[in-house]
Amino acid sequence: MNGAAPPREACDRNSYIKALRAAGQRTSVVAALRRKEGSTSMSDVPELDADGLPEELSAFDQILHRGEAHPRTRSGIMTVELLDTTPDWDSYRARFDTASRKVLRLRQKVVMPTLPTVAPRWVIDPDFNLDFHVRRLRVPEPGTMRQVFDLAEVAAQSPLDISRPLWTATLVEGLEGGRAAQMVHLSHAVTDGVGGVEMFANLYDLERDPPPQAPPPLPVPQDLSPNDLMRQGINRLPITIAGRVRGMLFGAAHVVGEMVRDPISRMGDVVEYAMSGARVVGPVAPPSPVLRRRSLSSRSEAIDIEFGALHKAAKAAGGSINDAYLAGLCGALRLYHEAKGVPIEALPMAVPVNLRSEADPAGGNRFAGVNLAAPVGLRDPEVRIKNIRSQMTRKREERAIDMVGAIAPVLTLMPDSVLESMAGSIVNSDVQASNVPVYAGDTFIAGAKVLRQYGVGPLPGVAMMVVLISRGGYCTISTRYDRASVIDSDLWARCLVTGFDEVLALGGDGRAVPATFTIDALEPTPVSPNGSAAQ
Repeated sequence: MNGAAPPREACDRNSYIKALRAAGQRTSVVAALRRKEGSTSMSDVPELDADGLPEELSAFDQILHRGEAHPRTRSGIMTVELLDTTPDWDSYRARFDTASRKVLRLRQKVVMPTLPTVAPRWVIDPDFNLDFHVRRLRVPEPGTMRQVFDLAEVAAQSPLDISRPLWTATLVEGLEGGRAAQMVHLSHAVTDGVGGVEMFANLYDLERDPPPQAPPPLPVPQDLSPNDLMRQGINRLPITIAGRVRGMLFGAAHVVGEMVRDPISRMGDVVEYAMSGARVVGPVAPPSPVLRRRSLSSRSEAIDIEFGALHKAAKAAGGSINDAYLAGLCGALRLYHEAKGVPIEALPMAVPVNLRSEADPAGGNRFAGVNLAAPVGLRDPEVRIKNIRSQMTRKREERAIDMVGAIAPVLTLMPDSVLESMAGSIVNSDVQASNVPVYAGDTFIAGAKVLRQYGVGPLPGVAMMVVLISRGGYCTISTRYDRASVIDSDLWARCLVTGFDEVLALGGDGRAVPATFTIDALEPTPVSPNGSAAQ
């Protein structure tokens, strides 16, 4: 192949990743595509590193990075992967060593300037220590996924060391049947869920025993101090100010020119954008009285569903996988509220929408959140799917869908205490629900096959974060909730299964399977004569 990437249209995603590896390229698929298509002038894009990733943190990424220090604004991404066998430790460690040489973000830390004369920068850590980031432990018998999720919960509530590269990977041994699990903890400042899929593709193989390959060369470290970065910003300040003034003047002249040519249309655009912004960030439904409290204590539950079963159910109702997923979640929330004696018609739910294109690098965050009036009160799952599809279609077309990203530069100027108090208030929601498609085919790490992957998402001021991950023929739905909001964990576990079974019944006899609990082990929650659950 002479080190050249194959044409993207000539092969599927997994084959393309494999071909890039065979070519020995230190790149992500997205970065390779960007260079292949590259018609953008250097003046139009930020400085990029060897992986095609921006060296400077965007305003939104800066907010996420600063939030890592505070429990209420911490936004780390945690994934839990179930492996069919326990990988050899040396081989497992070597996989991460190789991946860290290919994906520079795994060796980069954030340098914050002493004074904000320039944006924070990603630099290759000269003191990078792989053994700090790659760890292993053993759970006692019986070695269940419940034990793994309890470990993941502690890790998700713990801050990452912001003086180092912002990730850890832990191999959990001792699971029943000789299996193992992998927990990866990653700062949201590094990337979002979809970008993480692209970024970590280098970690996996497409066969259990691939032919050995020589490790890539070590990246060159950068010894950049906060004072050095501050001085760089000061030296560039005249050019930066001149560029921004020129940009402002050009922008103002353009706006004035447009207003002179077509004042009515341009004023209409301004009003329309403002109204769209109000719809994007404004309240869409009253908050749930059951889910109103917040604390620093959380718990996670997860279920498994065959991808084909969820797809059939979605197709039967004329919806997508995402529509069926959100409808199942609404069903679970309806059952929980009814069991608590507080039936509701709707609640505010935030759904991240992927804004990432093939031209975007794997790093950084490219998503926007839309608010749904989640139709919790609709009992018919088919009607719920249609309602959700209608709302999502309308919300995706909002002009101001990325309004939070637009105001992020202003938010970076605010002190941490203000950002903490604002957590969860920009998007007014009780529940946030993400959908991350991963890899369609089988994948392996150090000889172990990945059977399932679960997402343990952050709780940015919401009562519950739900993540659907589709991988290897299965969908997993993980719900992480604030224990002050969802006070009956056994009841929620039953409602979760029943809510998704309602939707799956549309497509046949598919059923949700508990991953972190056993239905038989759950005691029925007593219900009072008036229909409310015991408190």
